Amino acid sequence: IGGGIAGVTCAEQLSALRPDSQISLISSSPLIKAVTNFHQYARSLESFTVEERPLSSLNNQCPNVDVFQKTAKKLDSAKQVLITDNGETFQYDKLCICTGASPNIISIKNDRVIGIRDTESVTHFQNLLAKSKRVMVVGNGGIATELVHEITDCQIIWAIKDESISSTFFDVGAGQFLLPKLFSPDAKKSDNTTVSKRMKFTIDDDNTSQFRYDSTKNNFGSALGPDWSRNLKISGGLTEQQLKFGHQVQVEYSCEVASILTGSEYQNLKSSENVDKDASAANSSDKDLKDITLLLPLIEKWPIYVKLTNGKLYGCDFVISATGVVPNVKLVEDDTNFKIGNDGGIIVSDHMRTGVTNIYAAGDVCSAGWDHAPHWFQMRLWTQARQMGSYAAKCMIADIDNDPIPMDFCFEMFAHITKFFDYKVVLLGQFNAQKLGKDYEILLRCTKDMEYIKVILHNGRMYGAIVIGETELEETFENLILNQMDLSRFGESLLDPTIDIEDYFD
Repeated sequence: IGGGIAGVTCAEQLSALRPDSQISLISSSPLIKAVTNFHQYARSLESFTVEERPLSSLNNQCPNVDVFQKTAKKLDSAKQVLITDNGETFQYDKLCICTGASPNIISIKNDRVIGIRDTESVTHFQNLLAKSKRVMVVGNGGIATELVHEITDCQIIWAIKDESISSTFFDVGAGQFLLPKLFSPDAKKSDNTTVSKRMKFTIDDDNTSQFRYDSTKNNFGSALGPDWSRNLKISGGLTEQQLKFGHQVQVEYSCEVASILTGSEYQNLKSSENVDKDASAANSSDKDLKDITLLLPLIEKWPIYVKLTNGKLYGCDFVISATGVVPNVKLVEDDTNFKIGNDGGIIVSDHMRTGVTNIYAAGDVCSAGWDHAPHWFQMRLWTQARQMGSYAAKCMIADIDNDPIPMDFCFEMFAHITKFFDYKVVLLGQFNAQKLGKDYEILLRCTKDMEYIKVILHNGRMYGAIVIGETELEETFENLILNQMDLSRFGESLLDPTIDIEDYFD
């Protein structure tokens, strides 16, 4: 169940392992996600792009896979029957739930607060942005970071709860390394003339009505690909004259959203004798924007106002809520046989099994309930969705054949490669010392505008690393984390730029 990367990868793997079996994929979206341009950088590191394809493409590739555009409504695990929203039933021998996750939107009641998760929500976002002069981005993860970097021709208020940007992935030092890219006018000018890696498909008019974006419904399609923001026109409505002044980005650190007001609610608040402080806070917030704000004096009324916990209140055209995701467990939440983890996901064993016979789960919807390897932990990322979907298929077949199956090697070490602010970014193992408390040391090498390398050492052994820039050190670091070589004798020279450690440890 699910047309995202986990579901599609699971179906493809099942088809490869059992070409004579009947496999069904249920997708609520008219398009499915497929992995393309797969590249293995090292034993654990992999990169790929994502294509949106019509449902029929999977059947063309895997003849024994039937794809149905349905929404799973009810699961009768005792009878092993899945019921869709139109009452159609599907009998199964083995079932894998890959329903993904939805944005954790801070206010679903206001249509000026949006989340970004799938193609439809991106189109809605682009349409809103084209007429906007100021937006607020709330959140400090991957999508928020990409948005703040990619949006042009628009003021951006970036509200984060941490003391540094992009803290989901980076420490304070890495955040400081990236900041110049955020505030440099030249860095904001991306070359969007390259060919998009994602294929584009259109839906027949007769089928589009039920997929038009509706901000009041939490009916998101499959998540966007890792390159979703590249080669898209993400520009606002500021004039050329207004763009000549000041920074477009204002970061508000260590704060969260306290309240959200509509334009009329704010005007009522402003007219009250008891809210002088709030009114002055609104004015002081605008003053923080300095030069460019002086060119917007006529905008006395904004469609939405956001009060932050630091006391500041900003008016803007709309708010982008990028505050993480919530696993889509609605299908099973009333069945007490399924165990739900603290993160809201369906708990699965080391063979991707749920607590219900013949039912598995993979991707964002699941919570890895086994004892993790020392250098691995779960993050709801594209790489792990693909890995879990593939491994779940192998486990399903192994259980059918009563064969033992070892834990997949991809769960030995956390490894993720991506791109932020036009830098190549590689995250390995406990890259932020996630499991080490305070018992670790850091080696650091930083060259302004070129590279940022941080290594986590525990008892003289490498436990994690962050590599930003084109260093070609990722495979060496991966091997050092996995083989746990004692590096004590190298000390700080381990990152000495005059020493070619890649050749030394080859």
